[in-house]
Amino acid sequence: MKNIEDICVIVQGRLGSQRVPKKMLRAFCDTTLTDICLDKIKACKSFPQSSFFFSAWEPELKKVCDKHGAQVFYRSEKSAKSEGTPMTEMYEWWDKLPFKYCVLVNACAPFLKPATIDNFVTEYLKSDADGMFGVIEKKNYFWNSQHQIITPLTEAVMNTKTVETTYEAAHSLYAGRLDKIGRGIWMGDFNEPGDIELFPMAEQEVFDIDYEWQFLLGEKMWESKNE
Repeated sequence: MKNIEDICVIVQGRLGSQRVPKKMLRAFCDTTLTDICLDKIKACKSFPQSSFFFSAWEPELKKVCDKHGAQVFYRSEKSAKSEGTPMTEMYEWWDKLPFKYCVLVNACAPFLKPATIDNFVTEYLKSDADGMFGVIEKKNYFWNSQHQIITPLTEAVMNTKTVETTYEAAHSLYAGRLDKIGRGIWMGDFNEPGDIELFPMAEQEVFDIDYEWQFLLGEKMWESKNE
C-alpha cells in the first residue's frame, strides 16, 4: 500500500518530435494536444494538483502550462532532445523531485479519460508492485520474426473467443519508483516476477499520435466525438 503523498504525476513534453514536428502545439481541431492533456489532468481527483509536473524545455510549452496553472519541471535542452538513452537523461526529474513514485501520462493520447487516470492512480496506490503498465487485452494469434506462431493453437482452427488472452503495451499510462529509474530500470523490473502489475485499458482511449496519419485521423475522431 502506497501513500498518495509519495506519488507525483508527470507529463513529458517537447516540440522536437521527428515524425510529427511540433505536434504538441500544432492546431488539433480548435485546440492542441498540450491543452487537451492539461485539461484532463485538471479534471483528475485522485491526486493533488500540487503533485503534478509538466516536464518541458521550450518556452512555448511553458507558456501553455502557465495558462493552465500547471507546474513546470524545467528539463534541459539535452533532455528534451534525448531519445531515451540514458534513461536518467530523458527523465531528469528522477532525483530532483521529493517523491518516491511517479505516474507518467502520455501527452499524445487525446482520448484518454480523466477517470481512467484516476483509476490507474488508485490501483497503483493499492498495489504491492513497484511498477504498473497500462495495457490492452488482445484475443488473437501472433507470430515471431521467424514466422513461427507463438500463440498456443489449442483447437483445429483459430478461435478468437477461446484463445488465451495476451496483453499489448498501451503506451498511455505507466508508474514506477524514481530510484529504479536512477538505476536504469524503467517503471519496473521486467525480469522480476510480481514487480510489474498490468492495468487493462479500453482500446479506444489509448489512440497514440506518433505519425502524421494518426494526427490527421485523430482530428477526425476528435471532431466526431465533440459533435
